[in-house]
Amino acid sequence: MLRLEGAARGAVLISLAMLVFTVMSGMIKAADVPAGQAVFFRAFFALPVIIGWLWVSGHLHDGLKTVRWQSHALRGLVGTSAMGLGFAGLLYLPLPEVTAIRFATPIILVVLAALMLGERFRFFRLGAVLLGLAGVLVIIWPLLGSGLGDAASLGAILTLGSAALAALAQVFVKGMAGRESTSAIVFYFSVTAAILGLCTLPFGWVWPTPAQTAFLIGSGLIGGIGQIFLTSSYRFADAGALAPFTYSAMVWSLIIGWLWFGDSPTGLMLLGSTIVIAAGALIVWRERALGKDETARRKVRAKGLQ
Repeated sequence: MLRLEGAARGAVLISLAMLVFTVMSGMIKAADVPAGQAVFFRAFFALPVIIGWLWVSGHLHDGLKTVRWQSHALRGLVGTSAMGLGFAGLLYLPLPEVTAIRFATPIILVVLAALMLGERFRFFRLGAVLLGLAGVLVIIWPLLGSGLGDAASLGAILTLGSAALAALAQVFVKGMAGRESTSAIVFYFSVTAAILGLCTLPFGWVWPTPAQTAFLIGSGLIGGIGQIFLTSSYRFADAGALAPFTYSAMVWSLIIGWLWFGDSPTGLMLLGSTIVIAAGALIVWRERALGKDETARRKVRAKGLQ
């Protein structure tokens, strides 16, 4: 039996997480219900999976313990809004287009981290951000005012808004690091999203058919599994090493979009996706290099003090 160790295991887990999340998005798209209703089912039915995982792993107490509940509430509000806009985008755009636009999240995160967390905005990072934004423009330009109609334009705007809010949510998570456990962040986000999703009940929920119900419940269950895969992957490798594997979601979305929905990607969408992925990869590579340099400098300073 093949046994994977260290970074290889982390790479497999995060690739599985991207596959699961893409299937989850396909289920949300197939359910074709209002975004708030989809958010509720996605979050509520993920909770049993997450609670079971926390209990089995011995982190249930950590998952319920919090230092500052206001941080969870703010992160939950922003993250849930990102999820809702992303689900709304799926109602108007093919799955590959939504996935491609959402790859703008790490690009936007670099800008927000510089503005809100005081991280240095180096020249290389600025160039990668501009490259990534150019890639996003290549993807969404045909959708804005093109023959695809207003629905495509709205879908592009909603999805880009989702990417921006997802980046903002990650900034808040960075600010919570060291004070709040990963278990608590995962648990309370699902709780907040379920509550906020339920609050949209008066605004147009539909009575789901058996097939829609199955898709909605399934999205929550496998969404919880995907969250476990994603969280567990970081036990075996650092975020910088695993970041390139998140782009496997593009491959999965192309395959699932074609097999499930008959979506054929356009040349511009593939070109823009390639540019955005390249920009994200450059940022990851540069940050890893800077991290190694900083570690080396610390070792030199430590030796000098001995």
